[in-house]
Amino acid sequence: MEDVIIVGAGIAGLGVAVALKRVGVKALVLERADELRTTGAALTLSQNAWRALDALGISQKLTSVYAPLERIYVTNVSTGAIQMIPLMTSNRPITLHRKALLKALAEELPTDSIRFNCKITAIETQEHEGSSIVVVHLEDETVIKAKVLIGCDGVHSMVARCLGLAEPTYSGRSAVRGLAVYPQGHGLKKEVQQFVGDGKRAGFVPISDKEIYWFLTYSVSPQEGTKLRGDPEAIQREVLENYAKDFPEPYLDVVKHVDLSTISWAPLVLRKPWSVAFGNLSKLNITVAGDAMHPTTPDLAQGGCLALEDAVVLGRHVGAYVARNEGAVPRDIAKALSDYVEERRWRATWVIAGSFLSGWIQNGGSMWGLKFIRDAIFYTFIFPKLVNVANYDCGKLA
Repeated sequence: MEDVIIVGAGIAGLGVAVALKRVGVKALVLERADELRTTGAALTLSQNAWRALDALGISQKLTSVYAPLERIYVTNVSTGAIQMIPLMTSNRPITLHRKALLKALAEELPTDSIRFNCKITAIETQEHEGSSIVVVHLEDETVIKAKVLIGCDGVHSMVARCLGLAEPTYSGRSAVRGLAVYPQGHGLKKEVQQFVGDGKRAGFVPISDKEIYWFLTYSVSPQEGTKLRGDPEAIQREVLENYAKDFPEPYLDVVKHVDLSTISWAPLVLRKPWSVAFGNLSKLNITVAGDAMHPTTPDLAQGGCLALEDAVVLGRHVGAYVARNEGAVPRDIAKALSDYVEERRWRATWVIAGSFLSGWIQNGGSMWGLKFIRDAIFYTFIFPKLVNVANYDCGKLA
């Protein structure tokens, strides 16, 4: 009997495992892949995420390597107009390699706490000595029992389906992402360069002296985009010859320098805000965190940030119950999970809604009015209010 099983060794799963370790609870992490997942290549973490990493005790590992961004430039591809968005010194985000974050989290855990190649086929609950336990069945016919199950298994979460949560919804846009490599150095400042056009938005940001993270989001049917999946050369060619052909040369040069092993295409999906606000995010001794709870579009760069917040809040509530039970995981842990969900529910709801709104306006589309709002109003008046979500403080573990 395990105390806690965590499904998924992504940012949320490893973050939750570290948080539980800090409060004295050992968790077993089950990951279906054969190593730590690195899909996405890089991510940007805002101040709310760094507060969570402070609580987890690992922020110094990363801030000593990666530098904060200084400002954002937004170029209208059609008109050539450029807007500069300053970033407050106290709240400058940092873009880093996703694998560096996963490695920093994994290093805090005992070597036997993560099991790879664990493909779950079924999840059930049983009564055991008057309380509920979770039984997890693996593809190799292994059966593992636990007092608590936490689903951190991503956008298409099996654990979320067990809770009755609806599948995420396609946002109407897809994204291409990759890392460009300049062996001799790129010579760019720590600034975000963003480009907006009709129904598409792109940008790039330096990660190190030799690497640049870049992205492109555009409106497309999911069927059309699926044709590109798994073919990095075709994805690069489609960006250069079709979707970004009218973009400035600096952006095209970055795409030309992509390391093809890092390029990816994916539809942008989200869980409808009302499904998070009113859905079953926990049931007895089962709950979810990260993208399994609140998949969101990347337009406010809050996906990884929310996952780290989840880890701290969940660790705090479970830790409090464990402390009252003299160091053991109590069988009535459902109340701790319910308290965690209620603390996270509305926070996640507003971030999902704000992120979708941000992406919808910035991509512009073909409507004249929407493009006017984006170019004349959004970056000056609306965007600064939306990015205030990054000022959130999830608190400490204890």
